[in-house]
This record gives sequence, C-alpha cells and structure tokens, in this order.
Amino acid sequence: MRKSLVKAKLRRREPCLGVALHLTDPTVYELASLVGFDYIWMDLEHHATSAETAWSLMRAARVGQADIMARPAKGEFMRMGRLLEAGAHGILYPRCDSADEAREVVRWSKFGPLGTRGFDGGNPDMPYCRGDFADYIREANEETWIVIQIEDPKALEHVDEIAAVEGVDVIMLGPADFSILAGIPGQFQHPLIDEALKKIAAAADRHGKAWGTTAGTPARVKELIDRGALWTTCGCDLIWLKNGLEQARRDMESLGVRFAPSRNA
Repeated sequence: MRKSLVKAKLRRREPCLGVALHLTDPTVYELASLVGFDYIWMDLEHHATSAETAWSLMRAARVGQADIMARPAKGEFMRMGRLLEAGAHGILYPRCDSADEAREVVRWSKFGPLGTRGFDGGNPDMPYCRGDFADYIREANEETWIVIQIEDPKALEHVDEIAAVEGVDVIMLGPADFSILAGIPGQFQHPLIDEALKKIAAAADRHGKAWGTTAGTPARVKELIDRGALWTTCGCDLIWLKNGLEQARRDMESLGVRFAPSRNA
C-alpha cells in the first residue's frame, strides 16, 4: 500500500494543506497531485460523483504524491470501504454527532483488530492482490486516516468524547453548516465560529489529535497554523475557475467589449 503523505506529516506534527476539487476531469486531479498538495478533497456527499468516477480520478492522482481524502454522506459506512479500496487514504466523515458515531467510522475504516472493515485485496489499495496479506492489513491500518467533522452546535457539546476515540486523527469544524445551524449563515468571522474552533482545538490537544478547518485565503491558513492547527483545506478548482473567468470578463469589458447579461443559472 502507498504510504500516506498526510499521516507521515501528522506523526511529525507538521501542518497538512489540501485542496478541494469539484471538477471531474482526471487531468485536474493529476495536476493537483503533481503540484504537491498534501491531499485532495473528493466530495461524494454533496456532488454527483459516482464510485466509478471516483476510482478514475484517484487513479489519475496517483501519478503525483497527494493523498485522496474522500467524503461520503453521513451514515454511508459501506461506501467508505469502497473508497478506501479505490485508493483513498483519508475519510472525511460529515455531521458526526457523538463518540459512538465516530467509533462506527473507525470500525468501518480499519481492519481487525482496530475495526471490522471487510477484506477484498483485488483493488488499487493492495494493489490488485500483489501484496502480502498480513503486511497489507497492517499497512492499511497504519496509513489510513480519519477526519471527523463537527458541523452542528449540538455536536460541539460532545467534541471531547469524539476526540478521545481511538483511530480518529483529525477533528474538523465544518464552518458552512455550523454557521447555518448556529443561526449565523455565512458569517465565518463570527465569535461563535471562533469559540467553536477554540473548543475543538482544546479537545484535540487533550487527546493528542490534530484539528483544523477550511481556509478561504493564505492569510487564514497562516492564522490557523499560528493557532496550532495541523490540517486545513485552502482553495477549490471551481472557485479559482469562476474567479478567473469573471476577471477575464472585467478585463475585456474595460476595453469596450460587450458581453451578454450575467446569469446565475
């Protein structure tokens, strides 16, 4: 099994930086991995990406060194196994509400004795029945990493118990859903967001886990690292493409070029 770049950095207590990719062209995954990001966030919770497409995208990313962090939807424990078999090193689990749920994530993501993940071996992670059975089981348990998302203010009340779960590597604040459920939609600089981060950081530190959240700018990444965060995602292909196209339009309009009216759909 391929060694995890993220797991190695977390063992050394070094910050890990990832990028979120929405587009489903394998070229984008190949390029992001070659550029040198620590991990690529692949989202199967909100996007229409199929398991088959996910496998092709992960295959493209293997030309570089980036880990794949795949996010299933809440409760999709069987899907986690398929994503790991396809070559994902990390599982990002959304809307975790309790330590019991976090333990379920670990159970489905790790082979015995750490969990009860089912064995196949005929997939890219082993790869393709070419490895030693026992070595693969040991390496998979060592190299697979789990990020638990706190997205509900009610779940924040249980963050210490969640951080204490063996097998959890990172506690992440999901700021978008948290802001909505906290009644402050989109206010990512609100004191409630900062308070949530402080609680998550304290719980993670108590139990020797990493913590982090998303960051919209490099300045925010620096702020989080300065506060002790070891894990963050900064940037998204869709946003970069949107910003680039909008800037190109503004540049052309300044030359007198006329465009059709902008539309949202």
